[in-house]
Amino acid sequence: MNKLFYGDNLDILRRYIGDETVDLIYLDPPFNSNATYNVLFSQQNGSQSSAQIQAFEDTWRWDENAAREFELTVERGGPVAEALRAFRLLLGDSNMMAYLAMMAPRLVELYRVLKSTGSLYLHCDPTASHYLKILLDQVFSAEFYQNEIIWKRTSAHNDPTRWGRVHDVILFYTKSTSFTWNDVYMDHSDEYKKRFRQSDPDGRLWTDGDLSAKGLSGGGYEYEYKGAMSLWRVPLETMKRLDSENRLHFTNKGGIRLKRYFDETQGVPIQSVITDIPPINSQAAERMGYPTQKPEALLERILSASSNEEDVVLDPFCGCGTTISAAQKLNRTWIGIDVTHLAIGLIKIRMADQFGEELIYEVYGEPTTLEGAQELADMDKYQFEWWALGLVGARPADPKKGSDRGIDGRLYFHDDDKGNTKQVIISVKGGATGVSHIRDLVGVLDRESAQIGVLISLREPTQPMRSEAASAGFYDSPWGKHPRVQVLTIEELLDGVQIDMPPIRQVNQTYRRAPRHKGDEGKQLGLLEE
Repeated sequence: MNKLFYGDNLDILRRYIGDETVDLIYLDPPFNSNATYNVLFSQQNGSQSSAQIQAFEDTWRWDENAAREFELTVERGGPVAEALRAFRLLLGDSNMMAYLAMMAPRLVELYRVLKSTGSLYLHCDPTASHYLKILLDQVFSAEFYQNEIIWKRTSAHNDPTRWGRVHDVILFYTKSTSFTWNDVYMDHSDEYKKRFRQSDPDGRLWTDGDLSAKGLSGGGYEYEYKGAMSLWRVPLETMKRLDSENRLHFTNKGGIRLKRYFDETQGVPIQSVITDIPPINSQAAERMGYPTQKPEALLERILSASSNEEDVVLDPFCGCGTTISAAQKLNRTWIGIDVTHLAIGLIKIRMADQFGEELIYEVYGEPTTLEGAQELADMDKYQFEWWALGLVGARPADPKKGSDRGIDGRLYFHDDDKGNTKQVIISVKGGATGVSHIRDLVGVLDRESAQIGVLISLREPTQPMRSEAASAGFYDSPWGKHPRVQVLTIEELLDGVQIDMPPIRQVNQTYRRAPRHKGDEGKQLGLLEE
């Protein structure tokens, strides 16, 4: 069964993923690729400015947690512990050291769950790739290092005083010498295609190749064929067969050459420098608006090369779900893990958009009861907010801050033949609520010229709140009347109640809808059994 986990991947790996149960691992651990070295390697002694700390809000810092992970890993001993001790001498208590201390135990667990025939691809930027390679050499052994893959992630641009930084690094390791590998081919270049200028009457394009063995080591076959005497690369029997198959080109000068048909070329074997897969740009159909989103074509190439149908693919930092989307397309079983409800909610929407609501998978770690929702709200209000928005298929108005001038989330819809975009404004409250929140929401609707407003409340609203919401009237659509202001409780949402609004045919502007995957007609998209 496909699985999606919310939580710390170190804990999830240890509790839920068995030894040697995964065929392929791809991970793109979060890291601030725009960080400067003087910030990245600064000591965390309490004197660092708040601006510097803010620069690392999306990455790991050297703190008590990082120090504890370092100590636990070192105390276990072995090559990984020795590598961390050496890094500590070189890097001190820096953010880079925190990154490596947090990555080390996770890489150890990923090695444990990987099958002996399995492969791991670690995607990173050049700021940390050399440190991570040393770490991976200790986890996997340097003899199982296969490739450093370079992906051109952006177009050429000017980086003052330095060469333009346009690539990411993908480190490819295997667990043994007997690993899964499938030949994958890229399209030929336009220059190569131009060589096939001639065609048969049926339209097949071809170019010709030399059949002479003159100058080749090993000799050839000397004979005359249809008036042409030469030292040939093939014996007479083969020459006759090629002629019967219309694969010989008789030149005007009496020579014989071999026809090479374009439709029989396999393409170019995949190379360690990837320049033919562009990054996600603002116009890309698959763009979800997630800041670190990678193109599906990149993941499809990796999965095609290093896994087979029904193999298990794991992404422990699954973000917006590109790996698991590619795995589903290629009929692999997938496991995704992420530590934010923002990512988990986005993945659920993406999978439904691409593969339909009938896609079956299990989700672990999300609240399923009112008590669980209360615990999440008490623990982290932003995680609670992201999770609550996910219950109605909405995305945060601002992924960084989780709120925007009284707007926590938005949904967009179209209900007329003019294509006018209408919107639903959503506000989430995990604490006490009152009539003032309803009035504030009405004010936001007026300010934003929005059609519907929804207050999602953890607590049961009061009767005055219900009355105030009812006094806001209705929004009329071709589907009927919809209360202009609606109050939905978490308990109601958990019971399946949804926003009363026109059906969504378009998507919100914070995160766009993933294009639908057409797949094979009649093919079951979900895996129904373990």
